[in-house]
Amino acid sequence: MHILRAPGGCPWDAEQTHETLVKHGIEEAYEVADAVETGDRDALVDELGDLLLQPIFHAEIASESGRFDFDDIASAICEKLIRRHPHVFGESEATTSHEVLSQWEKIKEVERAESPGGEKSSEDAGFYLERANEGLPALMAAQKIQNKVAKVGFDWPDTKPVLAKIREELEEVEAELASDDAEGLGEEIGDLLFAVVNLARKQGLESELLLHQANRKFVDRFQKVESGLRAKRRDLADATLEEMDREWESAKQQ
Repeated sequence: MHILRAPGGCPWDAEQTHETLVKHGIEEAYEVADAVETGDRDALVDELGDLLLQPIFHAEIASESGRFDFDDIASAICEKLIRRHPHVFGESEATTSHEVLSQWEKIKEVERAESPGGEKSSEDAGFYLERANEGLPALMAAQKIQNKVAKVGFDWPDTKPVLAKIREELEEVEAELASDDAEGLGEEIGDLLFAVVNLARKQGLESELLLHQANRKFVDRFQKVESGLRAKRRDLADATLEEMDREWESAKQQ
């Protein structure tokens, strides 16, 4: 990366900033997830390499102005791992995953209090939920928000009221469809999505991964639709909806 960004290197690499790299980091993380899901060893190695490039790229950019370098990044995570695993590197005890996670959250709270500006009076204290998305994809952010408020007791007792909430939100979507209010409809669809995420969370499932899997399933089935049409010497552009539906049902049976 040093060579690529140096004079005589790659113009594209030289133009990049922390801000322009953000989308690439997110994309690479999702491509790693896809490689894990497919079980393709070579793809996983390749995608992990692409992901590893991102912190190296950021470190190179920062080192050019003396802000930090890759050693600083590696040192920071080593210090954090030691600090947050006192049951391994210190004297505390945690024998189950639940105990480990509980201890992890307590340590994070101490870290926040000790960070610059972390200690505030009750009048100046920040909110328990400080941000909405924290740079995460929306489904993942929604689940993180719901998990956080659940820790202070703001949660449904079981899935029954969650299902009732989904039905309620769906009815509100239907009402907005009848009103021809695009803004209101968008808001209600968002509420419906948030409620569905809650259902996944209550069942111990990751909504982001569920939608990722649903996307993959849809693509696989639609490819079968296209293959079925080709076998009948039909093209997607010319096929009727009825023809595509028949191929879709055939793909589901397969």
